[in-house]
Amino acid sequence: MTTIDPERREAALTNKAWPYQEAGRVLKRYPDGKPDGAPILFETGYGPSGLPHIGTFNEVLRTTMVRRALEEMSGLPTRLIAFSDDMDGLRKVPDNVPNKDMLTEHLGRPLSRIPDPFETHESFAAHNNARLRAFLDQYGFDYDFMSSTEQYASGAFDETLKLVLQRYDKIMGVMLPTLREERRATYSPVLPVSPKSGGVLQVPVTVLDPETGMIRFEDEGESIEQSIFGGQAKLQWKADWAMRWVALGVDYEMYGKDLTDSGVQSGKIAKVLGGRKPEGMIYEMFLDAQGEKISKSKGNGLSIEEWLTYGPEESLAFYIYRDPKAAKQLHTGLIPKVIDDYFQMRANYPAQGWDKRLGNPVHHVHGGDVPDAALPVPYSLLLNLVGVMGSEADEAAVWAYLQNYAPGATPETEPELAKLVGHAVRYVREIVAPSLEKRAPSEKEAAALRDLDDRLAAMDADVQAEDIQTAVYEVGKAHDFEPLRAWFSALYETLLGSSQGPRMGSFVSLYGIDNTRRLIAEALER
Repeated sequence: MTTIDPERREAALTNKAWPYQEAGRVLKRYPDGKPDGAPILFETGYGPSGLPHIGTFNEVLRTTMVRRALEEMSGLPTRLIAFSDDMDGLRKVPDNVPNKDMLTEHLGRPLSRIPDPFETHESFAAHNNARLRAFLDQYGFDYDFMSSTEQYASGAFDETLKLVLQRYDKIMGVMLPTLREERRATYSPVLPVSPKSGGVLQVPVTVLDPETGMIRFEDEGESIEQSIFGGQAKLQWKADWAMRWVALGVDYEMYGKDLTDSGVQSGKIAKVLGGRKPEGMIYEMFLDAQGEKISKSKGNGLSIEEWLTYGPEESLAFYIYRDPKAAKQLHTGLIPKVIDDYFQMRANYPAQGWDKRLGNPVHHVHGGDVPDAALPVPYSLLLNLVGVMGSEADEAAVWAYLQNYAPGATPETEPELAKLVGHAVRYVREIVAPSLEKRAPSEKEAAALRDLDDRLAAMDADVQAEDIQTAVYEVGKAHDFEPLRAWFSALYETLLGSSQGPRMGSFVSLYGIDNTRRLIAEALER
């Protein structure tokens, strides 16, 4: 059992953060733990028909947060299985893979029995499974990977498959009322693998002998008798999900809103098989920048790699934690604010009591082991600095400016800041710069800029950022900007080429008075 500080455990038992609420429902099932001390089993599912994306990672991360919450609340042993449905037949060729013509030739076959279009692994499923596992390993998840193909082929599911055949009619009774009339005529919860084509067949079957797994079905006009054991068949999706819950003893699995009906039917089938539907949260889906649902096959939305190009892993986890039951867009424009919000929440953590800490998203991002190092420069400020540096911006040049703001800071003494500098340079170069456009100031704004320039010229080189900020405010008031934020908008738009920006005092301190005066001169010449 996990050892947790008593005060922390007491706070966890009453905390309203969603991971504790989810874990609490599991504990109601097993207030004293599972029989024989078996670990409480968490599961996440992965369909490897497309490349892994943030939606996939989302399930593993959120499930891990619930798992950790349960351990905090109870100390009970737990286990997480990342399950790949790689026995599924390939229904269509994804848009974002090479060698599409080759894949077309293998439509209908199990993903684990189709060549890898990337030509790096023994099968298409193996390639995508490896991509998923590499990222989960990189992030440090504690999980056991499980392949549907391996479970079926090894006989691990055979005992539960026998139950499926024994209670075949009852499962049909659950499913048939949910299907359209034409689908009812051909539906079977068992999908045999054709001995001729190797494809997963959607055909009616007749159960011959549950003990040996023998069924009869038609394949290209021929009547075939074949066992469903040993990977010679798989179950239709909803029956497969239920069978897995029962065979593995799954206690918790969350899933997206689009699978709500599937969850209901699978729960009924699990009951038919003598098991129980696991607890689980139904979460809302991620949307792309246009508000469309993210799809593995379309490859829309952000990839994991894209987010990690512009922000650290913790920022992605922080965004995924928030409001799991609310639909959220997922695009590059979100990243800067998410990063700054993450570091602000992290800065708040040390001074909070356990009740507040457990409700702080960073507690769940880091599993309670939250770094206490402060970030000397906000990410948004870094972005503005890199933006005004233009083509000369590289990591070495940025560090030279950072000496103005954080004397003595180096990549070695500030490793987190060093990563953010790299992210900022790439974000500005690839996302911001193509749309960056500085406008000319109006006559009123030009007069205020000249006033600001005069005040900056009179300042000492070691002037504090707060004193600069005060001067900026005074200029805005002196030139009757109403509301005052119109003055700051003018500064951002004329000096930085952006509709939003940082505290100007901090920016000038970082960029330097002489360089800021040069920006003002350039703006006045437009």
